Amino acid sequence: MKVIDLINGSKTTAFSFEILPPIKGNSIQKVYNVIDKLKEFDPKYINITSHHSEYIYKTLPDGSFQKVNIRKRPGSVAIASAIQNKYGIPAVPHIICKGFTKDETEYALIDLNFLGVYDLLLLRGDVKTLEAGQNTDQYHEHATDLQEQVNNFNKGIAVDGSTFEANETPFSYGMACYPEKHEEAPNMDSDIFYLKEKVKNGADYLVTQMFFDNEKYYSFVDRCRAEGITVPIIPGIKPVVFKNQLTVLPKIFRSDIPEPFATELRKCNNDDEVKAVGVEWCIQQCKDLIAHGVPSLHFYTMMATDSVYKVAKEVY
Repeated sequence: MKVIDLINGSKTTAFSFEILPPIKGNSIQKVYNVIDKLKEFDPKYINITSHHSEYIYKTLPDGSFQKVNIRKRPGSVAIASAIQNKYGIPAVPHIICKGFTKDETEYALIDLNFLGVYDLLLLRGDVKTLEAGQNTDQYHEHATDLQEQVNNFNKGIAVDGSTFEANETPFSYGMACYPEKHEEAPNMDSDIFYLKEKVKNGADYLVTQMFFDNEKYYSFVDRCRAEGITVPIIPGIKPVVFKNQLTVLPKIFRSDIPEPFATELRKCNNDDEVKAVGVEWCIQQCKDLIAHGVPSLHFYTMMATDSVYKVAKEVY
């Protein structure tokens, strides 16, 4: 069953969460530990983030340096398959533009289809600067370009233009949206325009960037509905767990922290106090969202699994 069907078919506010693949050298048990802790809340699906490779400089015996391309985390394809096979919970790997060529994306789609993973989240991903000599034509610039490749794959059209027998089960996917505007969008009108394009071209649902002010989410949804966007808009939720997130999260994710919340965080003397404040704010935030009839809540668990558990225990 597609993720969109699971969301629409849930009689109560659905629960889902996102996990981060373990760092290289660690086993998948770290992923299982997160799922084991949160599975009691009946997650409708589990997202798995994707991460592009990075360059480091390795010192050679003669004292010179060699640039080496390394991958720090396993791919989301393998983890998605493992999760579905072990837990029977639909897994949703992130498919991203940055750091992956069009051919690499096609290989991932081939593998996912073979493994029976048919739900995706299509994202641009973190900006990655291309190295000198890399062909920009090999990479997608925007999530909508990636979306076109997936749509073509569903039709049996390969990235090189050749054709093949289309998959019996086409990929279904969600995409991202930004209640406080994407950092590169010149204005909200432009942001909404491209969001409409995502939906028109096949996005079944939208998942928001994390936010801490529900009024901004409600205003955003109202604006989307007025523009004819009717698909579910899933709130992305993250409990604050470190005091430095008071400044880090607005800087990285462009998410405002409401002053009443910021005031309480500034009073905290350590991260344990911050976690308690973050959990309480998140509980009230989620209760308010549920009272407003949101179809689902999607939790970002990175460094916050214990906090997510405490929040879910109160609201589910």
